[in-house]
Amino acid sequence: MLIQLAIMGVLAALLPLSIVWVSADANKFRKLSSVTLFLTFDLIVFGAYTRLTDSGLGCPDWPGCYGHANPLQAHAMISAAQTAMPFGPVTVFKAWIEMTHRYLAMGVGVLIVSLMVIAWIRWLKSARSDQRFAPTMPTLLFLFVCMQGAFGAFTVTMKLQPIIVTGHLLLGLGLLSMLTWLNARQRVHPQVALQAASLRVPVLVASALLLIQLALGGWVSTNYAALACTDFPLCHGLWWPQMDFENGFALWRKLGMTVDGEYLPFPALTAIHFVHRSFAFVVFAVLGWVAWRGSRIDGLRTIGRAVLAVLALQLCTGLATVYFNWPLAIAVMHNAGAALLVLLVTMLNYKIRLARQGAPVLATRTPPAS
Repeated sequence: MLIQLAIMGVLAALLPLSIVWVSADANKFRKLSSVTLFLTFDLIVFGAYTRLTDSGLGCPDWPGCYGHANPLQAHAMISAAQTAMPFGPVTVFKAWIEMTHRYLAMGVGVLIVSLMVIAWIRWLKSARSDQRFAPTMPTLLFLFVCMQGAFGAFTVTMKLQPIIVTGHLLLGLGLLSMLTWLNARQRVHPQVALQAASLRVPVLVASALLLIQLALGGWVSTNYAALACTDFPLCHGLWWPQMDFENGFALWRKLGMTVDGEYLPFPALTAIHFVHRSFAFVVFAVLGWVAWRGSRIDGLRTIGRAVLAVLALQLCTGLATVYFNWPLAIAVMHNAGAALLVLLVTMLNYKIRLARQGAPVLATRTPPAS
């Protein structure tokens, strides 16, 4: 089974590797980092779809499905589980969603290993002088993707324990941020005005607030608290509804249960939802102000406007999730918007770093890699 799964991972990476190989881009490493970044974003969005369709236990073992490499081989066992519980966590449809997510994750893993190997080879070949191929970030990416795989296994074996699933989500977003930084390092950028350096501390504060909000959003999703408040701006018709913060934010507990093993009370879900909703306005104000400042500075205009647009999208999809009773497509869009914010804010940090270094105006493309 493990050999078959390894083959599936290689096959999943074969198409993007082929795209890189036939690309007209002379810098294949840059192209590979771009493709890996794109697929990692897709993986995060598909992971959200997996979670939101309750497919996280579509195959209740790991890394295979009932001890097999694909749901076809395990069809009899999956069908038996579906017959016993037609609306349970194991169905044929959910099994395919879960295993497709795993195949895509393995493919991204293969691409990251390729990035690391190429970086080390190019770095040593250049006598450690070409900073584009400095292997620190690709090596960290490899370690990160290994941790991500471990958390993926724990997600299944620990039956969707909220702290594990939230950690799995945050590690995925961290992976996306690191790949964004690596990809930005392969490119040249127009000169950023020196006044952008004044945004260094504000953008770091905004990034920290965004990280907290992402963790809160993950906690809402993994505790299935999205519909704990179905009205807005009130919650249960109150400005301050009944909430159970102690049980809601107890980290080490089973899904739907308190630390003591009792069913999680509804006020705990209300607390989870209400904190995420309230903190969203803090993030919207701070990050929106930073993005607005950036949109008025040469070299940051495009990225600043993009952050403002995605913030507006997040606000709309968040409200629509409540008003329209959690439609799947909008919920997935809300998760995709969060990932896109991570990508854009990482790029904003990178460009402000260029301003602090006084980076000169460069051409729009780098010379071919040696």
